Amino acid sequence: MDIGLVAGLVAGLVLIVFGIISGGASIGNFIDPGSVLITVGGGIAATFVQMPLGDMLAIGKLFGKALKNPEFNTGQIIDKVIELANVARREGLLALEEAVDEVNDEFLKKGVMLIVDGTDPEMVKSILETELSNMMDRHSRGRSVFETLGSLMPAFGMIGTLVGLVAMLNALSDPSSIGPKMAIALLTTFYGSVFANLVFIPIAGKLKIKSDEEALVKQVMIEGLLSIQAGENPRIIEEKLKAFLAPSIRKTIGTQEEGGE
Repeated sequence: MDIGLVAGLVAGLVLIVFGIISGGASIGNFIDPGSVLITVGGGIAATFVQMPLGDMLAIGKLFGKALKNPEFNTGQIIDKVIELANVARREGLLALEEAVDEVNDEFLKKGVMLIVDGTDPEMVKSILETELSNMMDRHSRGRSVFETLGSLMPAFGMIGTLVGLVAMLNALSDPSSIGPKMAIALLTTFYGSVFANLVFIPIAGKLKIKSDEEALVKQVMIEGLLSIQAGENPRIIEEKLKAFLAPSIRKTIGTQEEGGE
């Protein structure tokens, strides 16, 4: 589980509640079902209008992805690519067909099988880059659901405020009701800002970071596979792949022994 995301959401809510209480207000004054319906319900309804139904129905799955830590580790992937490079150097490219059984990543396995089948290097690169591009497009569409919700929530908060102001102006004959109605009117703006800036926009940003990390891993795989197919030295391949990583992470990747040397 992504502890940072959970901790951020919890800390944000706690700080808001603390700010309300320390200001001498009651939490009950900030709870109004009608305001929630206008802001959250309206934002979701408008997002249904804009986004494809399938993308909206997958919002729970997308939130689950934001909560999960990545299943891939760039350092481990590089080590695996170097291991495959050593096998290819010792026994030839055809020997990778047996070694690929130990590969868990489907993208890497697909690339290895393309090499084993004798596919032209340019075609291998094209196929893998197309798959990577399509993956990024899918991630972008999923992320745009949260981005749309984040952009629409404040707008519907303002709509709710306008509705409340109309109700308040219609009740000017009763001065005692002006304060409470004004407070309820402003609650929708409050809800819109909280949901947009604490939940939806940050989650969209989290999904983008995770998508970029996965894309980097796949770029590492592509570069490694093409280098293996070109018959490059495993040590050279390792240095090429380490260039994708931050200097602090490179130190965790041990140089592997080259077979046959």
